[in-house]
Amino acid sequence: MKNILIIDDEINICTLLSKFLSKHGFDVETTMTGAAALKMMNDKKFDLVLCDYRLKDTDGAQLLQDIRQINPHTIVIIITGYTDVRVAVEMVKNGAYDYLSKPLYPDEILSLVHKAFAHKESEMERLAVQPVASGSAPEVRETLLSRNLSDKNDKYVYGESEGAKELFRQIKLVAPTDYSVIIFGETGTGKESVAHLIHHHSKRNGQPFVALDCGSLSKELAASELFGHEKGSFTGAINTKIGAFEQAQGGTLFLDEISNLSYDIQVALLRVLQEKVIRRVGSLKEIPIDVRIIVASNEKLSESVQRGKFREDLFHRFNEFTIYIPPLRERREDLGLFINAFVKQVERELEKSCGKISAEVWACFQKYSWPGNIRELKNVIRRACLLTPELQDITMVALPLEMKESFLQTVDETPAGGELVLITNDNDLKSVALQAEYNKIINVLKEVKYNKTKAAQVLNIDRKTLYNKLRLLNINY
Repeated sequence: MKNILIIDDEINICTLLSKFLSKHGFDVETTMTGAAALKMMNDKKFDLVLCDYRLKDTDGAQLLQDIRQINPHTIVIIITGYTDVRVAVEMVKNGAYDYLSKPLYPDEILSLVHKAFAHKESEMERLAVQPVASGSAPEVRETLLSRNLSDKNDKYVYGESEGAKELFRQIKLVAPTDYSVIIFGETGTGKESVAHLIHHHSKRNGQPFVALDCGSLSKELAASELFGHEKGSFTGAINTKIGAFEQAQGGTLFLDEISNLSYDIQVALLRVLQEKVIRRVGSLKEIPIDVRIIVASNEKLSESVQRGKFREDLFHRFNEFTIYIPPLRERREDLGLFINAFVKQVERELEKSCGKISAEVWACFQKYSWPGNIRELKNVIRRACLLTPELQDITMVALPLEMKESFLQTVDETPAGGELVLITNDNDLKSVALQAEYNKIINVLKEVKYNKTKAAQVLNIDRKTLYNKLRLLNINY
């Protein structure tokens, strides 16, 4: 459960926010003074703080500094009156996540809180690992990508394959410049992580890094998210909104899945890049911006240009430097690094110790094509560690069905029965029996085209028994 601290000198606001957020599953505490808030934060870790800008004993700017000294990972959202909006924007630049203008609307608060936690989760727990010894299950030690990042909280997983070395060589080459960068790679290869690394190695690393996923933005929403809007500029614009460009002022703006932006937004974006000014939706005032742009796509933008999906002039604006991230199947030497790093991460999350990865699972990982790349690998490890009892080896039973099937197709069939058999070094009789059941059930399900009623008849068991065995063996048909 996430812990939230509300700081406001109006008791009614404290009470209402506390009740509302508690109903939505948060552990909420309140206080009316800055001094009491700091004492509470020294005694207990809070994941998020909702803080009124004007307090009786301090102001939001000073309190933000104090909070960041106590725990730099705490998310801070400023509650402000309309007259203090400019100050709140400055606080966002200085480390606050966002701000809310009074009057407060419950749905807006809840949406922003969820968004803040989602953003935080994507930023945290980036592990850096380096191999100590070779082998099928190499031991690893945590390290930072570079000594230049020794004061950063972000950590990364990086590889020793030729593709990984070339990737990081290019990152270090382009990072100190102010070039716009296009990052191209399949889904799940870690494009946002590469953008973070470029930012951290750049001269702008003390300024904001703002990421925006353009993949699901409509034309109307994209303009508001990118450039902001004024209060009342359209239906539903109940407050002034600061767009991504203003939030990233002086820093780096990362635009993921850039090719999905509508033609009209591409035109507006081109103007911003040319003139280095933005206008919020509903405003005529031009705001100068100084932002480095990094964009990403899982398809080649040059091909999108040829299909008429992406403007050629905008492509050339972005295309000052291009980085290609190889898929996981092209850098299998790095697989052990990622696996061990993710296992350690999940052990911390679940507060349990996972056992070793079995020989069959290592073989499966090596043969699998990993269409979802690093993201898929991380999810597979999270699932496997959750399903496997503490300190027990991670076996094929804990893997998703598509991985089991893929591996089974690569294993020879026995001459007699035609059953698919996994080679195992495990001498435990119970495990061998479970493995045999798994193979037989998979084969029968395929024969009957996954009709469970027919499968139960062929296996000479009732449907309930079959379902129990499917659940036991983690077969998810």
